[in-house]
Amino acid sequence: MDINNLKIDESAKANVNAWLTGGYDEETKQAIREMASNPNELNESFYRSLEFGTGGLRGIMGVGTNRMNKYTVAMSTQGLANYVKKFFPAGTELKAAVSHDSRNHSREFAEITAKVLAANGIHVYLFESLRPTPELSFAVRHFGCQTGVMVTASHNPKEYNGYKAYWSDGCQLTPPHDVNVIDEVMKIKDIKDVCMVGGEQNIEIIGEDVDRIYMDRIARNSLHPELIKKHHDIKIVYTPLHGTGIVLIPKMLQQLGFTNVNVVKEQAVVDGNFPTTPSPNPEEHAAMKMAVDLAKEIDADIVFASDPDADRVGVAVKRPDGEWMLLNGNQTFSVLMYYLIKQWREAGRLTGNEYVIKTIVTSELPADIARKNGVKVYDVLTGFKWIGAKILELTGMEPSVEGSGRPVYIGGGEESYGYMVGDFVRDKDAVSACSMIAEIAAWAKEQGKTFFDILVDIYKEYGFYKEGLVSVVAVALKDAEEIAQMMKDYRSNPPQEIDGERVVRIDDIQLSTSTDILTGKVTPIDLPKSNVLQFYTEAGNKITVRPSGTEPKIKFYFGVKGELCCRENFDKTNAALDAKIESIKKSMNLV
Repeated sequence: MDINNLKIDESAKANVNAWLTGGYDEETKQAIREMASNPNELNESFYRSLEFGTGGLRGIMGVGTNRMNKYTVAMSTQGLANYVKKFFPAGTELKAAVSHDSRNHSREFAEITAKVLAANGIHVYLFESLRPTPELSFAVRHFGCQTGVMVTASHNPKEYNGYKAYWSDGCQLTPPHDVNVIDEVMKIKDIKDVCMVGGEQNIEIIGEDVDRIYMDRIARNSLHPELIKKHHDIKIVYTPLHGTGIVLIPKMLQQLGFTNVNVVKEQAVVDGNFPTTPSPNPEEHAAMKMAVDLAKEIDADIVFASDPDADRVGVAVKRPDGEWMLLNGNQTFSVLMYYLIKQWREAGRLTGNEYVIKTIVTSELPADIARKNGVKVYDVLTGFKWIGAKILELTGMEPSVEGSGRPVYIGGGEESYGYMVGDFVRDKDAVSACSMIAEIAAWAKEQGKTFFDILVDIYKEYGFYKEGLVSVVAVALKDAEEIAQMMKDYRSNPPQEIDGERVVRIDDIQLSTSTDILTGKVTPIDLPKSNVLQFYTEAGNKITVRPSGTEPKIKFYFGVKGELCCRENFDKTNAALDAKIESIKKSMNLV
């Protein structure tokens, strides 16, 4: 095979030659030779090394430096191990937890990760089989680990796999650890730099014992176990979308006392090909269709779905007309915060020392609910790791303890379907979220209401908040440059009005400034610098502009607000707010 005759990048040629002549197995080398008949595929697989980002790895599975495979996983893990050994003092007993989801090759990648960590002298707690991401976060803290790895590509298509790296607080890597780990990973240039053997005795298999501890802790979140007992037979439909949720979520609901949990059988099968849905993403209607169909068949009370690594939750609720409506992440998060804060208040647990956390692109409704009940609100950057980092800053490593004098965490979440009740886990948690959503359905039943009715009650009391999103995708370098120029233009020449409404405040997260346009007053923003702009209009509308950190696109988030007088006006008000968002898009030339 003469690489020099192929029309591929020079970097790809160098990487191909390194793999063909290096210590890689013959099966891999043969696959490379066969790829020579498809130069485009060969080039795409080798033109660069798969990037280890601030959250870890994610990419298409296959042979090559730019693919998820046993070698790229091993080399990344060696970099992680090197940093852990450098950071912690000599003599520290180093420990790590490792888990994986249902994707193809996930178990193989998890075992390779465990072997590399163990060969580097790190004691590894390896789950016996697939487990949810939040349980991995819990295990890191439970065992006092310095790091952890979850092999998953979250809700991406079946061709992908990935690798989330965690720190000792059970949170995904945050500064300075994220960039420092990246530096160490980039130093690993060849598989010969990886320790792969010699640490087998350092691997400890864990499973049901940890499950029980984790589930018992979730059970302590329950605010009304007596209502669950009374309404134990509410009809719940759940789908794990062929993922890890099947291991714990039905068991968790049973432990809480729910007796009528209907799992979508076709999607209860663990299968990395996700055969019953075009995408295992609970944000999408197609992924929820089978669950909603079952709900219609049995006249269910609530529907929820978890993604393949069971950290995110999609919810569907029944409307008064009998039709089923999929809630977006902002709506589910708002209902969760409303219920938690209301119950804490009625139980006399609110002392002024409690707080909730949301990301800056999430709806302002949960914040409004919190503030009007005397609960502090903290905004953080997009990404759940920033919620974990804020909890660490405010509360510390240990979970919140009421009466301790430290700030007490109630809950947190983000618009992209991630929620966290309680801080014994430091990542979004579908297991605890599904448990609380089911409890809210029982609480609604006690009042002769539905989950939808609770949402309407919130809109009537706090205002009807509605959100929208537009993504402008860059398909070429020129488009990527245009995205960068768009952000520069918004900074140098910000809009004075949007859709006929005066802009009264501009938050520039990159410059750490919040500017009151009417007075000229500039207030510092206490957030890590990030290339994000937010425009607030005189009517209270919020427009956020943010280039994606993982994809070649720029995202525009829209938040508007109206008043809802009564349930009968829900559809009319909803349509009016949708029209308002569309009008804003047009005014910004986004449609």
